[in-house]
Amino acid sequence: MNAPIKLQLLLDSQRLERNPFPIPTGWFFAGYSDSIQPGEVKNINFLDQEWVMFRGENGTVGITDPYCPHLGAHLGHGGKVVGDNIRCTFHHWEYGADGFCKHIPYAKVMPPITKKQPILRTLPVQERYGLIWAWYHPQAEDPQWELPAIPEMEEAGYVKPRRWSGSVNTAIQEVAENGVDNVHLKYLHGAPIVPPTTATFEDHKMQINIGMGYIIGDMYGPGLNVMRFTKDGITATMISYSVPITRDQTQMNMSFTYKDYPQGSKERAIAEHLVAHAIGEADGEDSAGFESVDMIVWNNKKYRAKPLLCDGDGQIIKYRQWFKQFYPGWENSDKI
Repeated sequence: MNAPIKLQLLLDSQRLERNPFPIPTGWFFAGYSDSIQPGEVKNINFLDQEWVMFRGENGTVGITDPYCPHLGAHLGHGGKVVGDNIRCTFHHWEYGADGFCKHIPYAKVMPPITKKQPILRTLPVQERYGLIWAWYHPQAEDPQWELPAIPEMEEAGYVKPRRWSGSVNTAIQEVAENGVDNVHLKYLHGAPIVPPTTATFEDHKMQINIGMGYIIGDMYGPGLNVMRFTKDGITATMISYSVPITRDQTQMNMSFTYKDYPQGSKERAIAEHLVAHAIGEADGEDSAGFESVDMIVWNNKKYRAKPLLCDGDGQIIKYRQWFKQFYPGWENSDKI
């Protein structure tokens, strides 16, 4: 009588995958603005492939497919910036950040298609908050939402952001799921209680409220999460801009900042403590930071599309249903 159940459990175990879904749609971090200068070309790996990034003399950043549409030479090996274009080293065809072929030095007549449409795949790019952002869509559709205003990263009066980056072997969806999994804060991180948590979902945005206003998190698609930690009227802000490197690897990136309170002031001490607490480095506290505990879980877990949950597990299913929108064509998939 137990044989069919045991067989089903065995099959479930064997079929589990680390990551059953593709790269999601959204705005993703491609690099820091100060990491590439006018006239520079560099190769980058993210979104499950290699790309070529360049900055034109006018300051505009372009991110392109590596291979020249002419005869397939790699634009990132020997390619140069000429004006605001990237020039292929092989025959000196030039391309703009929009993917249009701008110049062929030996052509008497440009191929007609070059006047009608881009012939090199490029990603839409914006620079905000001192970061370079690239829009990704598997069918190369135009951006579906705008990046939000983040005063802490765009206005004067805040301390220079403290940056952190680290690689984890899991999908970006799994990383962000932590936001609605409030139970793990007690049992994995060692928080004294399971903090009350609510989550609301609207279009590409999700907002979480942890501890009745202690942490307010605003997520804008898969690639940007703004977390504000508040205590005694003082707020510290964490900007999380994780990016999928491959389907199974995520580069976690964070910047922490707060108002530039006077050195030695009570307000600055509170803000500094909030940042230290967020990363598990606060003196006199037993809670563990994500580096020491979350990464152990993420690096070794597999994804359960149909998890067995109990009444205290929060809004994990609602989060997953909301996240499906970022996988075009997967809205009805039972793998997520």
